[in-house]
Amino acid sequence: MKKKSTLAQKLCTSPHIVWSAIFIVVPLIMVVYYAFTDANGAFTFDNITRLGDYTTTFLRSIWFGIVATLICLVIAYPLAYIIAQSKAKVQSTMVMLVMIPMWMNFLLRTYSWMTLLQDNGVINSILGKIGLEPIHMINTSGAVILGMVYNFLPYMILPIYTVMTKLDRSLVEAAQDLGANKLRVLKDVIFPSTLSGVVSGITMVFVPSVSTFYISQKLGGGSFALIGDIIEMQFQVSNNFNFGAALSLVLMVLILICMAVMNKFSDDDDDVRGGMMI
Repeated sequence: MKKKSTLAQKLCTSPHIVWSAIFIVVPLIMVVYYAFTDANGAFTFDNITRLGDYTTTFLRSIWFGIVATLICLVIAYPLAYIIAQSKAKVQSTMVMLVMIPMWMNFLLRTYSWMTLLQDNGVINSILGKIGLEPIHMINTSGAVILGMVYNFLPYMILPIYTVMTKLDRSLVEAAQDLGANKLRVLKDVIFPSTLSGVVSGITMVFVPSVSTFYISQKLGGGSFALIGDIIEMQFQVSNNFNFGAALSLVLMVLILICMAVMNKFSDDDDDVRGGMMI
């Protein structure tokens, strides 16, 4: 009976193993192969040595990702706390409002911001009608970061909210009874208890922010090329798959390092880890 059960388990898990091999392991092997070969398939380090020419692009991508992630955290943390403290029906409604933009196409959301931020767009039209000078917003670094924040903010709110719903209110009440003010309660009780959700949200926002390319193209006007733009150009325009794979490999390594560092700060408690989405 035990052998049959073991055989059944293997048969049930085999589709998942095949799926992982085809869509995860094989693509990674192909990226590594192309990164260390030339157009003729010969082994070379030329693709890796060329990466130094794009140091500024890498740093810009990381900087934009950090800024967007911090803004998302500042907005998401109090909002997630407010949602978690609301009544059940209000929570459902507010979570739904957070998720609704995610149901729309990513390209449509970005194009909508283009319409709003253009020199003759909706915002400047309103400013003109009330007698104010128009503001140049499109094709700026601020517009790119704004696009990142808007598109990835739900990924910061949801994991923090999930952890906050499991927050032990008795700890907060005990801290208040012992004379701790609101700031002390937040710093010593609430934030440490919700750290796993914060770490998960940071990872889920930072990773796509660093690797994005469409937002920077449409809201930045091509003036603020990110590493995702360079990778996309190598595959779509230059047809230089080898160098594109080298860029992708380095970006993948940076993202894995980021995730490893972030997970070091996560709480090992199983109840809190329920909010982790990595």
